[in-house]
Amino acid sequence: MTTNGWSGDVLVAGIVLLGSSVQWLTGMGFALVAVPALVLLLGPAEGVVLANCAAGAISAVGLAGGWRQVRPGAMVPLCVAAACTVPVGSWMTRQLPEPALLLVMGGLVTVAVLLVMRGARVPALRGTKGAVAAGALGGFMNSAAGVGGPPISLYALNAGWTVREFVPNAQFYGVVVNAFSVAANGAPGLSSAQWGWVVAAMTVGAVIGRFLAERIPEKRARLLVLSLALAGGVTAVVKGVWGL
Repeated sequence: MTTNGWSGDVLVAGIVLLGSSVQWLTGMGFALVAVPALVLLLGPAEGVVLANCAAGAISAVGLAGGWRQVRPGAMVPLCVAAACTVPVGSWMTRQLPEPALLLVMGGLVTVAVLLVMRGARVPALRGTKGAVAAGALGGFMNSAAGVGGPPISLYALNAGWTVREFVPNAQFYGVVVNAFSVAANGAPGLSSAQWGWVVAAMTVGAVIGRFLAERIPEKRARLLVLSLALAGGVTAVVKGVWGL
C-alpha cells in the first residue's frame, strides 16, 4: 500500500477507525463510510481490497456472538449467487482506468445509499429469487466497489426482517462475500507496521462504537452513517468525472 509516509498511514487508520465505529454503532456501514475515502486516498484497487479485509474481519468478530441466529435458508442462495458474481466485479476493476473506476464506485455507493435511505420496496427482492438477485448484485458490488451490503439491506427490508434478525445474517454474508472478494482481488500490500495501524484502528473503533451505541438513538446514528456514505460517494463521482 502506497501512502505519503506515516501521515498517510495515520489517515488510513483514521478512516478504518471511523468505519469500524459506525459498524459497531449501527450493525452496518463500514464499507459505505470507509470505501469512498480509502479509494480516494489509495486508489480503487488498494482501497477496495483493504475494505474487503477489514469489513470481513469485523463481520467475523461480530458473528461470533450471534451465529445461532443465522438463517441458512436465506443465506445459501445469497452466498452462492455472490460467489458467482464476485469474479465479474473483480475482472471489471482490472479493465477500467482509474477515473472510470472512481466514477463507477462512487455511482454504486450513491445509488445504493439513496435506495436504502428511501427504504425502497422491490417485489423482485422477495423469496428465493429475491435472495439470488440480492446476493448476485451484492457480490458484484463488493468485489468491484467494496460495498456489498446495500442489496442485502434491501432484501431484508422486503423480507420483513427486524434489526435483530438482520444483523447476524448480514455479518455472516459479510464474512463469506469478503472472503470471496479477497480471494478474487488479492490482499492489500501492507507492511507489518501498516497492518498494526489498521488492526489498532479496528479495535479502538469497536470500543468507540459500542460506547456510542448506548448513547445515540439507532435512527439518528443510521442517518449519520448514510449521510457520510452519500457524501463520500458523490465525492468519488466528482473526482472520477474530473479525471476522465
